[in-house]
Amino acid sequence: MNCMFLLSDNGEVMLEKQWMGQPVDRSICSWFWAQNDSRKVPSVIASPTYYVFHIVREGITFLACSKTEMPPLLGIEFLCKVADVISEYLGGITEDLIKDNFVIVYQLLDEMMDNGFPLTTEINTLKDMIAPPNIVSRMLSVVTGGSSNMNTVLPIATTSNWPWRSTDVKYSNNEVYFDLVEEMDVIVNRDGFLIKYEVYGEIRVIARLSGVPELTMTFANPSIINDVSFHPCVQFRPWETHQQLTFVPPDGEFKLMSYRVKKLKNTPIYVKPQFSSTGGLCRVSILVGIRNDPGKQIDYTTLEFPLPSSVASWDLTANHGNISSSPGSKTLTWTIGKMPKDKSPCLSGTMHLEKGMDHLEEFPTLLVKFKIMGIAMSGLRIDRTDVRNVTYSPHKGFRAVSKAANYEIRT
Repeated sequence: MNCMFLLSDNGEVMLEKQWMGQPVDRSICSWFWAQNDSRKVPSVIASPTYYVFHIVREGITFLACSKTEMPPLLGIEFLCKVADVISEYLGGITEDLIKDNFVIVYQLLDEMMDNGFPLTTEINTLKDMIAPPNIVSRMLSVVTGGSSNMNTVLPIATTSNWPWRSTDVKYSNNEVYFDLVEEMDVIVNRDGFLIKYEVYGEIRVIARLSGVPELTMTFANPSIINDVSFHPCVQFRPWETHQQLTFVPPDGEFKLMSYRVKKLKNTPIYVKPQFSSTGGLCRVSILVGIRNDPGKQIDYTTLEFPLPSSVASWDLTANHGNISSSPGSKTLTWTIGKMPKDKSPCLSGTMHLEKGMDHLEEFPTLLVKFKIMGIAMSGLRIDRTDVRNVTYSPHKGFRAVSKAANYEIRT
């Protein structure tokens, strides 16, 4: 990778970092911006002189260039890692935060890439090398013109067999927590059949363990997992042979793995919309409920209902929750909240069509959001986790969180 640019939401170059001997001219940014809205441009495109990679985070475009061919996912993955590290250091990614912390960002880019090749990308190791910014370090940087947050001693982890972990970690209370977080992507057609159903999941870990422990995690049903991606600490051979995760964890928070599950039978909730219109009036009934599973508890549910352009006014009520709409917006939001078990929430009423319209010609697409604690929608279950190479018995905790990333009901 030859260089990286950070662009504001109007295309201004906020930061430029060159890693190789021949600098890349900033005109590549103008060429990229002229292609189209950055949200519509493919993540990897070929300019007349370079291969261009980009991602967008919070309105900030991370743009990188390479003169030679390279694996596309490597370039995108590196940009995502840079964005994650900067967000962790600065507490977010905004134009003001980046401009106020130029020195920190440049130091991070120096350590994360060496002569065009990824070098140190682990957040814990980077924090040992470059202290996160605070008020004192910023004041000293302004007064002295230098940086007071750079460690002069190389972290032990950079020379160990586990570059993501220091060997001298010590805790009085040893504990490790696992979060199984899943997001569902669903499209339901007007006949109630699933035409798309996928679950994207991550296992996030918080490890506060002394020494250099080796953890082993096994699943009760690993065969349902597809398209896995692992943290570098995971040993690939045990997974390949026994579908078992074996790893020496980084210290602190990290993402152990991500995965996708494609073969699922049904959704945890159902939505039954009915629209009937005649004589300029449209009757609406939308029923939402939990599928027949006593173990499910839907902790939070909302339904967005974009009104068709032919609707002049509406009179809708719900037997549970609240209905709201933003001023000037033709989208209703039905906030159901915690799903009751003794009844099915129902939104009903009428919509009056524009003058001259006899019946509804376009039907809305309903968008549902929900959150479930304690259950993984994919059915993935962690069987057991063992900790070896230590003399203590750590406290272990497990939690599952499921939510809808994109749940569309086409009426």
